[in-house]
Amino acid sequence: MALRRGPVALALVFALVAVGLVVVQLGLPVWTGADGATVTVTDGEETLATVDAEVADSPGERYTGLSDHESLGEDEGMLFVFAEEGERAFVMREMAFGIDILFVSDEGEITGIVEAPADSDERYVGDARWVLEVRKGYAADHGIEPGDRIEIEYH
Repeated sequence: MALRRGPVALALVFALVAVGLVVVQLGLPVWTGADGATVTVTDGEETLATVDAEVADSPGERYTGLSDHESLGEDEGMLFVFAEEGERAFVMREMAFGIDILFVSDEGEITGIVEAPADSDERYVGDARWVLEVRKGYAADHGIEPGDRIEIEYH
């Protein structure tokens, strides 16, 4: 009986590895298992901001984003998680409030910041592995600029 389980177990392992490779190759989001994260923004020397973020790491969560929220608190946001860096596009459909969109590279560097108004059909595009959305004006209020870095602690 043990001989029959060995090949089956080995085949299952190979199948799981193959599925994992397909997920990475297609750039599908990586499920973190986390509902939230603490995102710390630094300029390399000092902390500029700390954001308590909801994590959007599934297609449904990314599609809905913040559109089901009425507002964001001072240090609240949403962190969009992707398997790898790539071009990301965001639309402010059905949004009750404006936000700042921070595009973040594989290395954790902020590559771009866009201030997006509420309920706009405009597409906001940037290269990113992670995207952090915070209330409109947050980046300017905290002196956050492209080139600053983020650190993520999932919880």
